[in-house]
Order: sequence, then structure tokens, then C-alpha cells
Amino acid sequence: MTDAPLILWIRRDLRLSDHPALAAAAAGGRAVIPVFVLDEVVEGYGAAPKWRIGEGIAAHARALDGIGSRLILRRGRALEVLRALVAETGAGAVWWQRAHDPEARARDTAVKAALTAAGIEARSFPGALLFEPWEVRTGQGDAYRVYTPFWNAVKRRAVAPPEPRPKALRPPQVWPASDRLEDWALGAAMGRGRAVVARYARVGEAAALDRLRSFLDTRIAGYDAGRDVPARDATSGLSENLAWGEIGPRTIWHGALRAQHEGAPGAERFLKELVWREFAAQIMHQFPGLAQKDWRAGREGFPWRGESRDLERWRRGMTGEPMVDAAMRELYATGRIHNRARMIAASYLTRHLLTDWRLGRAWFEDCLTDWDPASNAMGWQWVAGTGPDAAPWFRVFNPAAQGDRFDADHAYRRRWIAEGQARPPQTALDVFEACPRSWALRAGQDYPAPVISLKEGRARALAAHAARRGRQEAN
Repeated sequence: MTDAPLILWIRRDLRLSDHPALAAAAAGGRAVIPVFVLDEVVEGYGAAPKWRIGEGIAAHARALDGIGSRLILRRGRALEVLRALVAETGAGAVWWQRAHDPEARARDTAVKAALTAAGIEARSFPGALLFEPWEVRTGQGDAYRVYTPFWNAVKRRAVAPPEPRPKALRPPQVWPASDRLEDWALGAAMGRGRAVVARYARVGEAAALDRLRSFLDTRIAGYDAGRDVPARDATSGLSENLAWGEIGPRTIWHGALRAQHEGAPGAERFLKELVWREFAAQIMHQFPGLAQKDWRAGREGFPWRGESRDLERWRRGMTGEPMVDAAMRELYATGRIHNRARMIAASYLTRHLLTDWRLGRAWFEDCLTDWDPASNAMGWQWVAGTGPDAAPWFRVFNPAAQGDRFDADHAYRRRWIAEGQARPPQTALDVFEACPRSWALRAGQDYPAPVISLKEGRARALAAHAARRGRQEAN
């Protein structure tokens, strides 16, 4: 069985370099059969994530072709598909990179148990994170619950260098049959927005490595000063590629660490943002209900609003608050939002509109091409005041004040809001091309009046939180 083929189960790790499982498979000398399974976890993705992983699969298949291999595509429940492939190919092992969200962990646990019981080597590898969620612990052996101590614990911790891209993978004597990617129609739920979002995507490992090089060469020095200005090209843009494993976190870490050693003033802040992703993954690992349940004890029973016309106006970028609407329109046209704008839009929904953070999380999950289960859930809990290191209940972002501070020249708002401009830029027009026709939105329409005045919304939010605290104290 030592020369039996090895199935390399590809998931959110669509790269050749900085890939421990792939490197070990290439070094072992056995025939390697890379396989992507459109399984029960992937079938549950939102519209934009499902489209985006399809684009990544196509790019990764081309990369594998370039080293004399290929990517086999199959659809069905993961365990059933892998069992069938083992039987077809005579494979003696199935290897994969670990995932840490609860749905993927449940799938992988079941697959490993069943394959092992059948005498098939089932082995998982690191690679999605710098540190596995159980590796970084407090002095008492507990998981960290606050970010800053977590950062202090890892900032000088050794991170292994990334494995290089293998020159070749040994092919099997006979390749198993493969589905056709186009038959999966992974972009179907995107509708006409798919073509618009595609203009803003940079897909595949080669594009991700180019993004990193460009950022390190030209922007990391000013990252700390410019990262909060939505109209400025100051960030790396790598969240899209990290989400699908088109670049490994160790590659980014070591690149930014070199920049820090060379004196780039923004490098430490960038490293902190990369570690925030690690912190989110650790929190979700210890609290699998992060996407559905309040992490912070005592938040249960808050009178969140559910579905409403106000929520729908927020989704469509029609709240009448320009910074909020610009953020939501950027999301719909590009599949991503600048982080500062993301916080403003999320705060407005949960504070001014008192709408359940889970509804916002679900909308982002449907629309983000850089969707990460842990980061998305923890970001929403942070804004809503229910999560680790969360914004306090009395902090209510004022979208207008945030605009004055971070978009003083209105460049970001003009970029995404067409109404009121004689010649709106293409970015603003892309919003109307991307959105469903049923929304009946057009560039020449009047800009909407605010859903609620900022003063009234803030007062309502503070009153609701004060009432909740009063009930808790009375009990």
C-alpha cells in the first residue's frame, strides 16, 4: 500500500506554495490525485462566496496543469465521494488542510473516523492559520478572550517559513473521471451581478502573490496612516485571496516581517490585522456558535428588530446616510467593503436601526467574496457589543461624523453614490448594473431621505441598552 495513490482533498486552499499538505504529498513520491468536492459544506455557501470559490477552482486547476497534474471535480456528500474515489483509484490515503469553522470540522471529523475505520490513512495538516487554535494559550492554559494579550503572546513567536511551490506531482497511472466545473453553475445565484463583481476580483495564487508584492513595495509603509481612509488605496486587498487559500498566511507574515525589519512604519499594524484573523479563528474554535449566539454572557433577550423595510433599505444602500449607503453599494458591486466603511454600516444597522446582528451577518455571508466564517461572525459581534473585545454598548458610530473624519473630501461617497452627480463614475453606475432588476434602482433617481435621524437613532439605541441593563440589575 506504500505506493498506492494519495488523494489530496482540496478545499479553501487553492494554492501550490505555502501548503504543508501539498508539500508533504509531493515529497512522498506517491502518485497524487488532487480532488475538489462540491460537498454539503460548500453547497451551503452564500451566492458570492460560491461564485468566488468557483473562480478560484478554475485558476487552481490551471496551476495544477502547469506542474503536470490536474484537479478532479466531484459533487456529493464528502464522505461518499471520497469513499468512491478510494475504491476507483486504489488510493491508500486521503490528506487535507484543516478547517476550523464548525460545519467543516463536523464534516472532517466524520470523514476521518470513517476512512480510518476502513483502513485508509486520513491525515489533516495545518496551513490555514499561522497557529492552530489550540496552540496559543494563557499562562493558565486557557484560550485567550481578549485580543491585545493574544497579540502579545504571538508577535515574537516563531512562524515556520512557507514551503516552496512543488515542481511536479507524480500523476496516477489512470486519472479518475471528473465533473465539468461549468456544469456546477456556481455563479447562478449571483444573477446579473456576477459579471460586475468579476471586474473587481483578482483570482488565483499568481494574482495574490502580485498583490502582496505590490503592497510590500509601495503601500505598507503608509498602512497605519491610510488604512482607515476608504477612498485611499492603502490596504493589501488580500482578504479575498486569504479567504480561499490562494495565498498562505505564512507567506504574508514573513513578507510583512521583512518590511518591519527594514523599517516600514505600517508593518506592525498590518501584522496585527493578520493576527486578528487568527484571534477570530481561535474564538470560533472554542465557541462554535459564534455565528448564531451572543458570545458575551448576559446579552440574551435584547429586543433586536427582525426583518423590516428599514433592513431592506440598508441591504440596498438606500438608508439616506451616505457613508452607510456607499459601503453597502461597494459591497454589492465588488463583493468587498473597506474595513472602516464595513464598521460604519454594521454599526448603523445594529445601533441606529436596532436590527439583529445575525441578519447583517447573513447578508454579508451572501455578498462577500472575501467571506471568512470566523472573521465575519466576530466582526458583527464586535460591532453589536456582544463579542470578544466588543465595542461598548454606549459607543454609537455617527456615520456623518465618520464621513467627516475618514472621507473629508467625499471621494468615497462620490465613488459609490451616483445620485446628485451629473457624471457619476463607473463605480457608482456598476451598483445599478449589479443589483436585481426587481429593486428598480436607477442612477437618475432622487437620493432617499434618511430612515431615521442620527440623533433619534442614537437616543433610541442608548435607551434600549439602558433598559436592558436596568432589567438585568433588577433581576
